[in-house]
Amino acid sequence: MTTFVDRVELHVAAGNGGHGCASVHREKFKPLGGPDGGNGGRGGDVILVVDQSVTTLLDYHHSPHRKATNGKPGEGGHRSGKDGTDLVLPVPDGTVILDKRGNVLADLVGQGTTYVAAQGGRGGLGNAALASARRKAPGFALLGEPGDVQEIVLELKTVADVALVGYPSAGKSSLISVLSAAKPKIADYPFTTLVPNLGVVTAGSTVYTIADVPGLIPGASQGKGLGLEFLRHVERCSVLVHVLDTATLESERDPLSDLDVIEAELKEYGGLENRPRIVVLNKVDIPDGQDLADMIRPDLEARGLRVFEVSAVSRQGLKELSFALAGIVAEARAAKPKQEATRIVIRPKAVDDAGFTVTREEDGLYRVRGEKPERWVRQTDFNNDEAVGYLADRLNRLGVEEELMKAGARAGDGVAIGPEENAVVFDWEPSMAAGAEMLGRRGEDHRFEAPRPAAQRRRDKQAERDEAETAYEGFDPFA
Repeated sequence: MTTFVDRVELHVAAGNGGHGCASVHREKFKPLGGPDGGNGGRGGDVILVVDQSVTTLLDYHHSPHRKATNGKPGEGGHRSGKDGTDLVLPVPDGTVILDKRGNVLADLVGQGTTYVAAQGGRGGLGNAALASARRKAPGFALLGEPGDVQEIVLELKTVADVALVGYPSAGKSSLISVLSAAKPKIADYPFTTLVPNLGVVTAGSTVYTIADVPGLIPGASQGKGLGLEFLRHVERCSVLVHVLDTATLESERDPLSDLDVIEAELKEYGGLENRPRIVVLNKVDIPDGQDLADMIRPDLEARGLRVFEVSAVSRQGLKELSFALAGIVAEARAAKPKQEATRIVIRPKAVDDAGFTVTREEDGLYRVRGEKPERWVRQTDFNNDEAVGYLADRLNRLGVEEELMKAGARAGDGVAIGPEENAVVFDWEPSMAAGAEMLGRRGEDHRFEAPRPAAQRRRDKQAERDEAETAYEGFDPFA
């Protein structure tokens, strides 16, 4: 059964915003008290957060589809809908978030680091929020926006200071078990280690982490064996430790050729050329192993490599190795630039930025793209004529009709608002020629006008009676 997963494809969906409510307040002696529809609630976000207690992406391997809750719709009586609950997904430290094309979206390092993977939709405005001096009784409300839907890739890159690399059964697991408190599986057959093991080492005043990377073999960078699955775990390390087996039982192998093979795979993988290297000649407690170490040590030192002879069984040379690694890690930490305070860069929009674009496509269709027009379309209930008219007013005020005219659009031409996969297409009927001001009084209701004075009401009633008497003058019902 799979117990360690360091790469998954995750499908996340934020919550949809709740719809606004179209309602009119009613009570005794006041049947038409004005619009009182509340706003819809915001949809929940999907948030990834680093949690040190999580070490694998196994949960998302079994359940790759995650969705936040929707916002509740508004209600009458100025009651706004409840916001959707954010979905918080814990991920291991060192998780990299990529899109489907492989572009890095975020690199999450450090406890509590967060990333909003999918933004919840806005709630729609109720008719109370849409009311104005000119539109006293809107008979419609805005729909809630759909939440973002994203397909992302999560890759785990172990956050460790030291990486142990080498052939299978070179003794890496045994070495990390005696340097730290880690308890990896140890056996005498290849590919015993199937997942990276992480241990914490204390050397003097320096505390550092050490990772045992599963065995590499020729062709690992192209996917052979287990190497490609775990080479990403050495990317964050400050120093690479080549663990060479001086007591190998395979006649066609020797420590120098093993080193050359592993270095070739690291070079093929790329990005690790500037990392300091240390060579550990392991299993020198065996007589043949010590003899072979004495033979190859001059060749390794001639390459400029620091060499340590150790034995995980007898603990020989472990103290010197531990303090040497601590020194390199301390130097690497000191060389890192100090993190500056986060700066917020404000980029104001250009003076001539209209916030939307109008383009004419090959088939003669005019396409409108922009944040506001697309959002307004998503919020419009096209089954409500008044809501459609409100959308036309907003587009006209934004300048969409003027730009369509400049682009050569005429009455009856097709206009699409939004991307190709999710656009609203309609035949354009310009309202500017008829005067958009005529549409500005949508939603007015004379019943909500201020009450007339009593004297004026009496005069109006007398005028109605006089008009009725005039209409019946000369009328004979028996004629």
